[in-house]
Amino acid sequence: MTVQWFPGHMNSARKKAAEAMAKIDVVIEVVDARLPAASSNPMIAALRAHRQRPCLKLLNKSDLADPAVTAEWLAHFNRQPGVKAVAISSKKPAEVARVPKLCQQLAPHRNDGTKPLRMMIMGIPNVGKSTLMNALLKRRVAAVGDEPAVTKSQQRLDLSPTMSLIDTPGMMWPKIAYDTDGFMLAASHAIGVNAVSEFDVAVVLGQMLLDRYPARVAERYKTDVSGFDGVRLVEEVARRRGCLIKGGGMDVDKASLILLGDYRSGALGQISLETPDSRAAMIAAAAIADDAEADHAPEED
Repeated sequence: MTVQWFPGHMNSARKKAAEAMAKIDVVIEVVDARLPAASSNPMIAALRAHRQRPCLKLLNKSDLADPAVTAEWLAHFNRQPGVKAVAISSKKPAEVARVPKLCQQLAPHRNDGTKPLRMMIMGIPNVGKSTLMNALLKRRVAAVGDEPAVTKSQQRLDLSPTMSLIDTPGMMWPKIAYDTDGFMLAASHAIGVNAVSEFDVAVVLGQMLLDRYPARVAERYKTDVSGFDGVRLVEEVARRRGCLIKGGGMDVDKASLILLGDYRSGALGQISLETPDSRAAMIAAAAIADDAEADHAPEED
């Protein structure tokens, strides 16, 4: 199974973002700290590169991510030219308050007061852009919800007499290159539920949790997870949480929602689904698989 999700309004949002990019000074890209690379839209990097705009990359929801892994990602991103990466929780005002000053550092030519610093918030759905926008402006100007793609239109607001801010809708990209990314995005609720099987997503998430944080899983569900795979974990959650259907069978769909909810809420602790090293290994493995497939493809006459 592959996961793909690109609602029609996102194509329009991409075009409007490309137009706005010509008129801004700094891109504020919000990503999910639990999967910083998988939740970074490659179209944003392409638009930035075309206009040569610096980027403040905010690893949001850092309170839900593994701090040691987040530190690795910050070092990774801060080695990239034109990028300043910081970890924040947009629900914490003191952390949000740092954002304008960081943007000023990336665009020092706007510090003379002749023209306002123009910033644009970008990112995929459900990474906390609207919460960040509201926190920066200290009032509710953007709808916030637990479903992806709540914001569907671009808006411009003044942060101060010397700073303006454009909020953009969450944008996915037309084709997710790596299957693992699709599952991580779905597990983190960045993709609409109609695009995925929650059981399949829970199975993949479960396997990741077993590989990376088996002790956390064992503690949460009060069971020995030795020898478990993702399917077995979902079935065990069903047993432990009493997820039964008529006739006594296991309701794995309900158990899947419990496992996904425990990850999304932080009930399993601070979890990161990828590291810079695991990402590099995944990309390398995918390249080898593609080469092998190309070698075995039938030759055309």
